[in-house]
Amino acid sequence: MSANVETMFSVRETPWHGLGRIVMEAPASREALELAGLDWQVESRNIYSGTGAMIPGYRANVRSTDDAVLGVVSDRYRIVQNEEAFQFTDDLLGEGVTYETAGSLQGGKKVWMLAKLPEKYIIAGDEVTPYLVFFNSHDGSSGVKVAMTPVRVVCQNTLNLALGTAKRIWTARHTENVLLRVQDARETLQLANSYMGELGKGIHELTTIKLSDRKVQEFINEFFPVAEDLTDGQRKNNLRLQEDLKARYYNAPDLEWVGKNGWRFVNAVSDFATHADPIRKTRNYNENLFLRTAEGNPMIDKAYKMVLAAA
Repeated sequence: MSANVETMFSVRETPWHGLGRIVMEAPASREALELAGLDWQVESRNIYSGTGAMIPGYRANVRSTDDAVLGVVSDRYRIVQNEEAFQFTDDLLGEGVTYETAGSLQGGKKVWMLAKLPEKYIIAGDEVTPYLVFFNSHDGSSGVKVAMTPVRVVCQNTLNLALGTAKRIWTARHTENVLLRVQDARETLQLANSYMGELGKGIHELTTIKLSDRKVQEFINEFFPVAEDLTDGQRKNNLRLQEDLKARYYNAPDLEWVGKNGWRFVNAVSDFATHADPIRKTRNYNENLFLRTAEGNPMIDKAYKMVLAAA
């Protein structure tokens, strides 16, 4: 194995590494938000034109601590404070769920909390740890969302495939009613366990789909085409990306025992999507990677569909 390939697999970190703050010691969501510096309020304020006239129908969501504008929303929009949004997660703690990390994205427009489920799953011979990511949005883009994020422990690759038989992302209610909160927590655990069960079936199916080297190259070409209508620079970049993905398919130490099948290819694509360095790394790259990880990475979903279509 070349030095470059060894380096490729030497350091493995979760997609949220370096984002947010560790809150494992928090006994409840309120303390977790305080530890992460997210215990601020969002205020609804009027919006004015350059001439001083109030603009009807819209309000600005503003962070109380520094007057940062988090979003412009309809005047019918109801603010859900962070503490309110994550209250229902406290009812998960009695079931063995533990808080791990909390933080904000996009300057506070999205606030998130990550929790680890107590169960450990063995899927296709690998340990897979399920995480839940809870999002609250202040820019009007969404309400409170819960996203499944399973991680293959040996390589820290995420495996939140878009399964047709189980939800990967769902919404939670904004309520202070304790009984409804408990019900929301139970539904969250049920949906999470259902997803993990279906994920195991989906990955098992992938292991039964054999792939020739030629088919793998066809898949890689579809991701990174080297067509005549591309510029020399684009072709050069895509060839580099092709070689990167091929190395993850053929040379990954954690895939040595896996046959040339759909599971190997999807895991290689997940490894690429989760860990590969981009050609140009933007300032918000890590935040965007985390969002793609939690909400579903289109590249991984595409690989999954490609393999199923080849069966």
